[in-house]
Amino acid sequence: MVSEPGLRIDKWLWHARFFKSRSIAQRLCGGGRLRLNGKRVTKAHVMVRPGDVLTFPKGPHVRVVRVAVLGVRRGPATEAATLYEDLAPPRSTKSGAVPPAPAPARRDSGAGRPTKTERRATDRLNRR
Repeated sequence: MVSEPGLRIDKWLWHARFFKSRSIAQRLCGGGRLRLNGKRVTKAHVMVRPGDVLTFPKGPHVRVVRVAVLGVRRGPATEAATLYEDLAPPRSTKSGAVPPAPAPARRDSGAGRPTKTERRATDRLNRR
């Protein structure tokens, strides 16, 4: 009985350019925030095969992708996009899925550094 070839899940996520480094992908797997075909993954050495469905958080979105091809290298973004099929593309910010970031605090030119009280007031305002 010969099983289908596979690739480590952290390596595939790195090849598909979802993460900048394999160590970041390993931390995601080790944290239990990744699901492979609906089952939680807690180890980075789990093998992924074509047809598997991965669900994981990426920034403010939850990505759901189907593995199309196993990569042999970490190539350019155009090559990485051929490794998967996006099942639930992230919503655009226009639909209101993610609230826009607040504008940075503005200070008058020549006002100098903020005092400790002003800085704490700014911090309280930004924490809302």
